[in-house]
Amino acid sequence: QVQLAESGGGLVQSGGSLRPFCAYSGRTFRLYAMAWSRQAPRPEREFVATISWSGGTTYCADSVKGRFTISRDNAKKTLYLQMNSLKPEDTAVYYCAADPLAPSTTLRDYRYWGQGTQVTVSS
Repeated sequence: QVQLAESGGGLVQSGGSLRPFCAYSGRTFRLYAMAWSRQAPRPEREFVATISWSGGTTYCADSVKGRFTISRDNAKKTLYLQMNSLKPEDTAVYYCAADPLAPSTTLRDYRYWGQGTQVTVSS
């Protein structure tokens, strides 16, 4: 099975940047689409961005488009989320996820999840 581990979150001033990443591993012959989501106290967890197994197809939520970029390096088995122009409302725990099917904006489609990394944006 696939194991995911996020890191690279932290505290940043409004307008600043962070680049959390997710290291993935597992003995599998499948190729997985991956995604980022986030969880604030309210509302429930929301979709942020997704990327196909090859990295050729990406989708971002309207709330982060133009500011966040999802990417992956399969040789290093790492997923990235470049976050620029951060706002206080971006504060949340960020989770990476993986699934053997095509990239999806529906979080319930993803089989495997990491433990999350905290991102806090101050005013």
